[in-house]
Amino acid sequence: MILFLRKLLAWTRPYAFRLALGILAGLLCGLMEPALMIAVKLAIDIVFPTSGVPNLFEQYPSLRQHFSWLANLAPATGQAIQSHRAIWIIAAIPLVMFLRGLIAYLNVYFLQWAAVRTITDIRCRLFEHLMSLDLAFFSRMSTGELFSRISSDIAALQTTITGSLSIAVRDPAILIGLLSLLLWREPKLTFISLLVFPLCLIPVVIYSRKVRKSSAAIQSQAAATSQIMHESFTGSRVIKAYNLEPTVARRFREASAKAVGHYMRVVRSMEIPGPLIEFFGAVGVALIFCYILLISKGPINAGDFFLFIGSIFSMYRPIKSLTRLHNQLEQARAATDRVFGMLETPSSVREPANPVPLHARNAEISFEHITFNYADKPVLHDFDLRVKAGSLVALVGRTGSGKTTVTNLLLRFYDPQSGSVRIGGTDIREVNTRDLREQIAVVTQETILFNDSIRNNIALGKAGSSDKEIMAAAKHAHASEFIAEKLGGYDFVIGEKGCLLSGGQRQRLAIARAILKNAPILVLDEATSSLDTESERAVQAALEELMQGRTTICIAHRLSTIQKADVIVVMDQGRIVEQGTHAELLAKGGLYQKLYQLQFQ
Repeated sequence: MILFLRKLLAWTRPYAFRLALGILAGLLCGLMEPALMIAVKLAIDIVFPTSGVPNLFEQYPSLRQHFSWLANLAPATGQAIQSHRAIWIIAAIPLVMFLRGLIAYLNVYFLQWAAVRTITDIRCRLFEHLMSLDLAFFSRMSTGELFSRISSDIAALQTTITGSLSIAVRDPAILIGLLSLLLWREPKLTFISLLVFPLCLIPVVIYSRKVRKSSAAIQSQAAATSQIMHESFTGSRVIKAYNLEPTVARRFREASAKAVGHYMRVVRSMEIPGPLIEFFGAVGVALIFCYILLISKGPINAGDFFLFIGSIFSMYRPIKSLTRLHNQLEQARAATDRVFGMLETPSSVREPANPVPLHARNAEISFEHITFNYADKPVLHDFDLRVKAGSLVALVGRTGSGKTTVTNLLLRFYDPQSGSVRIGGTDIREVNTRDLREQIAVVTQETILFNDSIRNNIALGKAGSSDKEIMAAAKHAHASEFIAEKLGGYDFVIGEKGCLLSGGQRQRLAIARAILKNAPILVLDEATSSLDTESERAVQAALEELMQGRTTICIAHRLSTIQKADVIVVMDQGRIVEQGTHAELLAKGGLYQKLYQLQFQ
């Protein structure tokens, strides 16, 4: 718990001043509780004087020196109080209440101000960190799990911290203030009442463990629920086509039911300690009455008795709040351990300490003796390839032969276990990844578009691009014709993942984005494999314009699209088995010829 609080406190450093103000206000607010008890005691003493029992200032002469103005208002033992004096003392009660309310507001405001900004910083930092991790991390983690980390885990932390921080400062101060007051005024009675205090700790210890366990289960279940929702929403076409709505609904209901079970365990663990603490506290008060009735001799001042009993009962609320706080912190700890664990996850693709500049234009690309595995699965074996500047090199082969892995290594989504990828003689591991990817444009089979306007989706290729540049890129991509037909033209919102466009239209927008980027290296990953003949012709024409003057690596299943390639590289099981032009490979009668015949027989 201490380590968890220390990590959390480290995030509050930018807001240390407001946090300190909130803590100071909380401490002052805690001191207002015993001050209120003293004010009420003084009012009782003057309104209901007890014969033969000295007042507070007569019992403690030193107080008269510090509070002489108030001492002069209090009557001596056995004397009646004048009404104007009584009003001054009684007026201290609402004054203390006003000050307590004002300070409590400042306590909550400043601590919430610091807490909500701290939690927001953690959420933003987590998102930034996730975006910086390599593709191997995203292949291991499910989307629902990532959603749960950013939403559910951070939300649990925010709810706990923003709701509990003021309690963590104010209530301990109240307890210490009231306990000090009791020990000062009635030490013997205080020790008697505290005999049952160890019993109050038993339910706190027992149920805090249950809270921690159930809270961790709640967060795990939230991740499972998020995963079901994500799969159901993104796969809605398949679900409807196969009548899977009842199956998906049942899975969601079962996951939600498990979450409810864990949640109710947390509720029980948080609510049971409160009544038990009240019961044990009442036992302590009963012991006090027994002591006064059976053992104590001599008169008891009415104000002192109210001060003692009122302080005992006033301690119940902060004790219950701190018990609940402890359980809430256990909840936050369960969520935060997962968040901090993910923040500490390193990327396998490390940025160089002293990056060198990359000049990719008119530069040769070389893959030198590359060996690469996905986890324990071998993918590339001593892969060696050189791509001349300005040439078109096509990678073909059966599914799983390692074609896409080659381009992933070029983009440095992964680093090879051995060997190197060089551009113009520079090892790309010595280059900043942002600099590297700025000089490579990518068009893939699965086009990634955003629920935004056509204009903004094309503009992603180049920051700060003008409308003239965007329209020119769309024209070169053969996209301006269908854009003109859309309502609003370039301001037409294309829907999630471009669902309001056809496959060919989506591909042409992706090509327009790549044209706008104007990168010297182009990667085409099966950019036309899922298109019909008419769309393929339009996209292929756009791709031919895009490839002009660029070094291009093209992955293709449709061999008709790469017959004009300068070099065709045939891959099988992570190795290059053939390379040459289309005519040369057909003449060899090897694997390429077999693949070609399978497509065109």
